[in-house]
Amino acid sequence: MALVSSTAMLTRAREEGYCIAAFNVHTLEMLQAVVEAAEEAEAPLILQSTVGTVKHLGASYMAAMAKVAAASANVPIALHLDHCHDDELIAECIKVGYTSVMIDASMHPFAENVERTRRVVELAARHDVNVEAELGKVGGVEDDLVVADADAVLADPTECEEFVRLTGVSTLAPAIGTAHGMYKGEPRIDFTRIGEIAVRVGVPLVLHGGSGIPLEQVKRAVSLGMAKMNVATELRIGFSDAIKQVFAENPDENDPRTYMKRAKAAVKSIALAKMSMCGCIGKAR
Repeated sequence: MALVSSTAMLTRAREEGYCIAAFNVHTLEMLQAVVEAAEEAEAPLILQSTVGTVKHLGASYMAAMAKVAAASANVPIALHLDHCHDDELIAECIKVGYTSVMIDASMHPFAENVERTRRVVELAARHDVNVEAELGKVGGVEDDLVVADADAVLADPTECEEFVRLTGVSTLAPAIGTAHGMYKGEPRIDFTRIGEIAVRVGVPLVLHGGSGIPLEQVKRAVSLGMAKMNVATELRIGFSDAIKQVFAENPDENDPRTYMKRAKAAVKSIALAKMSMCGCIGKAR
């Protein structure tokens, strides 16, 4: 099948009380691993690329890999551009086949965030592309996005309601205490805030910073309305550690097919665990 917009899968997830795992992938092998995991789990899948990955691989290459995967897969797959501040790059990704994009204007005042998001929503609507936006500021480090803990700002439930009404955005990523990267301690998620936002906002909510959140916290967030969970850092660490282990065992190894096989297996294992955590296993049947 072709790549699909994530709007329908995320709407269903919120309505039925589960979450779609969305994975940031940076290589063909990472992409193949999470697709294999989704097929084994019979789970809907969102592939994601950061702006840095798009610049590294090229939007057309990334879209082509995802299209090939979707064409041979038996589960629905969406391709999402994560945390983008550049309208021109968003337009390019939509042109080459991305089915979901994130316009992140959360660093700007509310009115400017609304205006920039609304422009992207208008463009995306012509191509049946999902649009995600952020309110508040999620802390931590992901790709070239760096927000110090002191600068992280939690989303205001009233503003979330107004933002969705003014922009018509398909999905909303409110800052609720999670962070990009791996957590140094127990995540301090504001579950009361998630519930207040979910009551006011009808669109699916997105949980950023899904690497390292304990199972019970994920389940609680999903029960309150989170329909998509982003996973990036854990995949990178698992992928890299598997390759390091190959070279630790055999420093003279020089066949990428050998160490990439181990790396793929590690990523697939992590992806399956996250899908189980999100409750989306079997939801593609």
